[in-house]
Parts: sequence; structure tokens; C-alpha cells
Amino acid sequence: MKSTGKIIAVLFLLIILANPIAALTIKLGSLAPVGSPWDNALRELAAEWKKISRGRVNMKIYPGGIVGDEPDMLRKIRIRQLDATAITGIGMTHIAPNVLAVQLPMLVRDDAELDYVLQKMQPIFEEEFESKGFKVILWTMAGWAHFFAKEPIVYPEDLRNQKFFITEGSSNDAQAWKKMGFHVVPLSVNDVLPALQSGMIDAVTTTPLAAAALQWFGLAKNMCGLRWAPMIGSIVISTRTWERIPESMRPELLQAANKIERSLRVEAAKIEAQAMEIMKENGLVINPIPPEAEKEWRKIVDNGLDMLIGRSFDRKTYDLVRSHLKDYRDKHAP
Repeated sequence: MKSTGKIIAVLFLLIILANPIAALTIKLGSLAPVGSPWDNALRELAAEWKKISRGRVNMKIYPGGIVGDEPDMLRKIRIRQLDATAITGIGMTHIAPNVLAVQLPMLVRDDAELDYVLQKMQPIFEEEFESKGFKVILWTMAGWAHFFAKEPIVYPEDLRNQKFFITEGSSNDAQAWKKMGFHVVPLSVNDVLPALQSGMIDAVTTTPLAAAALQWFGLAKNMCGLRWAPMIGSIVISTRTWERIPESMRPELLQAANKIERSLRVEAAKIEAQAMEIMKENGLVINPIPPEAEKEWRKIVDNGLDMLIGRSFDRKTYDLVRSHLKDYRDKHAP
């Protein structure tokens, strides 16, 4: 009987060796245009993960919104048509609404402040993501959002006179803008360019690099000098797919993702500076913001916050972000 047991064990081992664990293909959707810094970083990540896993983890990338906008991609992850997505900070709020608290207009002043606050808040946010079935692979800073419009925007009244794109699905945001007298048009990101062409919208808010990469700049050549808000992003994967990756392999995969993210920041900043020069050569006008205009924008932001706190994100999260921001500023006061 003992020898029979040994024979069965040996046969089982031989079966395992003859049939190694099947390769995992991760289907990842992205809005990033082909050839953009973000798309290049995703392809580099795919190559690194394949190398680290010795071909056991492969990533198939669907770029440029070909599998839908961010709500579409998240829905497809939930119904198992996709496994992961590279997503903007706005898209992240469709999973974890409180992430909006670090992206509020005119709250964080520079990259260093954002890095500090985001580092403090990541564990809280990631717990919220995991409770919804998502694992955050990396966090990144995508740049600073500005208004781009067909007509100059300096004061809030200038934006009120133009039709303004906001991402569809953000009903609380839309209501807040409307109550403050703005004409907002909720759209899918994939519909922004034709909407600019048709006159459905006149203004958008995005980073200079995205305005160039998505070709929005060609129809909205006035850039407001006000740095409106930080634009963050991430790569998220369904926890069911992440857990299919051998646990021993995961730390090295995350380490590779963070290394690529650091390189992406440097490369994206460099390319954005180049894109700004090219856009200026092709008609971009940067409209400076005098102090009195900035005061009016801050008043708009304060009024909007009253309508969003407790609806789009909770008061506790907002207060915690403000507390971390105060700590950073106290430590780095001149």
C-alpha cells in the first residue's frame, strides 16, 4: 500500500511537470493614444512583467479608448471582458469617490505637496479600492489641468459664456457647476473632439500634454494660465486577476511598475514642455490670471465645495487631506 501511494505521488508530480501553470493574459484598456508617453509606459510595463514572470504573465493592451471610455472599461472589468485599466483620477472616483478629495481645484499647489498628501492617503484609498474588487498597481501624477477654450478664459464669467465639457457620470459635479451658473455638457472622453468640432462644447479642462495628444488644442487654442487642479492617474486590476498571479511574484511586478512610473513622470514632463512650444508655434494663446481674477476663482471653488462635501466625497476624507496638507506646509514654511 505504501509503495502504491509513492507511485501515485510520483505520477502526480510528473503530471504537474508535464503541464506547467498556464500563462495568464491580462487584458488592459486605456484611453492613452498610441505612441503617447502613457501608452509607451504601458508597453514597457507589459514587457517587464513578461520578463519577470518568464512568460507566465502577459499583458494585452487596448489603447486609445477602443474598448470604450473609463466607465465602459470599469464595467467590462466587472463582467470579466477586461482585467485591468490605466485610468485617470476622475475615472478612479467611479470606484473610490473619496479620491476626488486630493484632486480638488486650487487646493494642492505643487507636485511636492501632492506627492506628500497622496502618500499619506494611499493606504486609505487602496483599502477602498480593494473593497470594490480592485488592486491599485501604481499611482502617478499626469500633470496640471488648465482650461482650454475657443474664447479666452480669465475670469469665471468667461467660462460661463462657453459650453464646458465635464465627464459624464458625475451627477453631483454637474449639479454644482449648474448651480453656480455654468453651462456644462457631460460627455464621454471619446466624444470630446467631435463635440468641439460641432460646437456642442467650447471649453475643456485637461493637461497641456493631453490637449496636444488628444488633438483638442487645435479647436480650443486659448489656455487659461490658472493651474486648476492636479490630474492623477493609476493602473488598476481586478483582484480576482491579481490573485491568479503567484504571490511570490507580485512584489517584483509592483516594483517594476513603480520604477516605470518614475521614468514616466520625467519623460512626460519633458514631452509636455516640448508640446507647449509646438502648440504656441501653432497658435496657442496663454491667458494670464491677475490676482483679482484668482480671488474670483477661489470664491467659485469655495462655493462648489459646499455642494460636493458629503455628496461626491465625505467630510472625514476632506478634513484628513487638509490636515496632511497643513502638516507639509508647516514643515516646509520659509
